[in-house]
Amino acid sequence: MRINVARLLLKYRRIFVVAVQLGAVVLSHYAAFWLRFDGDIPPDQATTIVRILPWLIAVRALSFVPFRLYEGLWRYAGFWDLRNIVSATVTGTVALFVVFQWGLGLTSYPRSVFLTDSVLLIVILGGLRMSRRLHRELSLLTREKGVLIYGAGSAGELIVRDMRKNSFYEYEPVGFLDDDPIKVGHRIHGIKVLGTRDDLRRIMLEKRPDAVLIAISRAEPASIRAIVQMLEPFKVPIQTLPNLRHVLGSRASVKQIRSLSIEDLLDRNPVALDSTPVQALFEDRRVLVTGAGGSIGTEVCRQIASFRPGALILVERYENGLEAVFNSLASDGFAGLAHPIVADLTDEERMVDVWRKHRPEIVLHAAAHKHVPMMERNPCEAVLNNVRGARMLIEIAVSHGIERFLMISTDKAVNPVSVMGATKRVGEMLVETAAGASAGIFAAVRFGNVLASNGSVVPRFLEQIGRGGPVTVTHPEMRRYFMLIPEAVGLVLQAIAMAKGGDIFALEMGPQMKVLDLARNLIRLSGFVPNEEIQIVFTGPRPGEKLCEELVGADEEMEPSSVDGILRIRPRTIATWDEVVGHVRELERTAMAGDMALVLDGLRTIVPTYQPSQLRCD
Repeated sequence: MRINVARLLLKYRRIFVVAVQLGAVVLSHYAAFWLRFDGDIPPDQATTIVRILPWLIAVRALSFVPFRLYEGLWRYAGFWDLRNIVSATVTGTVALFVVFQWGLGLTSYPRSVFLTDSVLLIVILGGLRMSRRLHRELSLLTREKGVLIYGAGSAGELIVRDMRKNSFYEYEPVGFLDDDPIKVGHRIHGIKVLGTRDDLRRIMLEKRPDAVLIAISRAEPASIRAIVQMLEPFKVPIQTLPNLRHVLGSRASVKQIRSLSIEDLLDRNPVALDSTPVQALFEDRRVLVTGAGGSIGTEVCRQIASFRPGALILVERYENGLEAVFNSLASDGFAGLAHPIVADLTDEERMVDVWRKHRPEIVLHAAAHKHVPMMERNPCEAVLNNVRGARMLIEIAVSHGIERFLMISTDKAVNPVSVMGATKRVGEMLVETAAGASAGIFAAVRFGNVLASNGSVVPRFLEQIGRGGPVTVTHPEMRRYFMLIPEAVGLVLQAIAMAKGGDIFALEMGPQMKVLDLARNLIRLSGFVPNEEIQIVFTGPRPGEKLCEELVGADEEMEPSSVDGILRIRPRTIATWDEVVGHVRELERTAMAGDMALVLDGLRTIVPTYQPSQLRCD
């Protein structure tokens, strides 16, 4: 029965609203007379009330129309509704005075009634609206879960306001925290600012919230990490807003709230890159991507496809990865331009055949063996894939008149201590020397560790957390540069667009992050308490690892590029193509013979800065 009544009220809402408001008109006018005569209305005045009643209803009803008093949703009543009520009431009162005095000739009509009636009508109409909103907001107080909001600024204020309006949000705000001590003790929408960051532990123990929401529109990653660290002893989810560093206060709402992620804890803001020159470079061009099925190669293909190239040639030796990236492109409507090719880039005849068939104009070389400890155990294979593959690809590209060629390298190529790093440095040297031996533009980019890429530390940590631990960290002082997959690929595309030949580019990534801190943060963001529910154990540095990475080698110099946030790195001396290739071919022959000792000697010859297995942090 209750549901049927609610449906009827909703169906005939406009009629109901009109009836209630006109009923309030009659009530307020009668009450004004009652107050004027102290509760004892004379008979002649009572007759006058009945006489003017149709006029009263008609004038008030018409005065409500231009101010839209029949249209608003009472549950969202606010200042603007009150303004319209006052305006409509004053307008109607003036009209009634004119009608009564000169239209109906009621010169003896008590003038005080007009004022009293206006005040009462404003109170009644406003009260009707606010009672609906008050009922709605009080009903939200039955939420069982509480949230502590860190940030009493515009974003926090709008979030609380939105919580008051939306019943679907499961948390009720229990208080604010803010770093500004002036705000402490004040209230925002009835919610008190309980203290500053120094009071966080005390407030968590007193209020025991079920979640913490970070709502600071200009929060730096260091500040967020400090908050996360302070919340380590408390098993509560930590939430935030999307694009926290750039969020506009007017856009903050409950629907935007999400769980805090590891990306929010990076030591720097992601670098924003300009896609205009990239669009101009790739549109209608034939582009070949090696390693297309890897995490980086896949994102490279997705982003390039959005620039509408003439053809996108996907080269990958592993069919599963290739199938995945092709299906992804097909689902986005790019199946017609994608050409998946299962091929090993070290198979020269196969790659020449690919070149003749598809005639690529731009090459992005992402294929490589990248796992440091694995390549320490298999240095010959590292050379055959990372060195021989790069050399053959460059030679084929040069012989077929390639326009642009970009190789994806790594910060591990700088003053390398690992086989993988040394082989990637050889690849960089091939790129540098090819620029002087070809009309095409050859360049390379150096990555830091890419968050969530295949084989990276983040998926491994998450897998260990999922098993209940322990999380294994090699060394408490191990540090790395970290970047996001889309950001890394944006760097690749920007670099190939602005390269002039022989360039090596790197992203200006700020200070390195401790891997231990990354592990602790991932445990915390997964809802566990580090070293209580999930243990962290140190296993010792693995073969080929440094305590920290570098962006510029001892034989290189760094300079800014034309794009903010991207660095150009130049070698102080450059060998000729013939010199480098002579050493490289000898290294390849040694690797094909399987002589690991001679391979390491050959790498040291080509890369003088290669010092194997030195655990250092310069």
